[in-house]
Amino acid sequence: MNYYVYILANETNVAVYIGVTNDLIRRVSEHRSNADPKSHTARYAIHKLVYYEQTTDVRAALEREKQLKGWNRSRKNKLVESMNPLWEDLFPSLL
Repeated sequence: MNYYVYILANETNVAVYIGVTNDLIRRVSEHRSNADPKSHTARYAIHKLVYYEQTTDVRAALEREKQLKGWNRSRKNKLVESMNPLWEDLFPSLL
C-alpha cells in the first residue's frame, strides 16, 4: 500500500497544512470540499496541493509528517519549491 505525506496551501500561499494519507486523491478531495467545515483547511481555504511524497512504509510516512510539521516556514517553503517552484496546484495532474 502507498502512503502520502502532503502539503496544502491557500490561494496566496500564506497558510499551509501538512497531512498523511493512504489515498491522496480522496483526502485532498475531502479538504477541497470542506468535508469538515470546522477544520483548519476549511477555515483558511487551504485547498491547493503544492507538495507530496510517496512511501510504502506507514511508519516512515507518519515520521516524515511529524518531521515536516516541526520545520520552520522557510524550510517548508524550500521543500515545496524543490518540487513545485511556482506553487501550482498539483491536484489536477493526479486525476
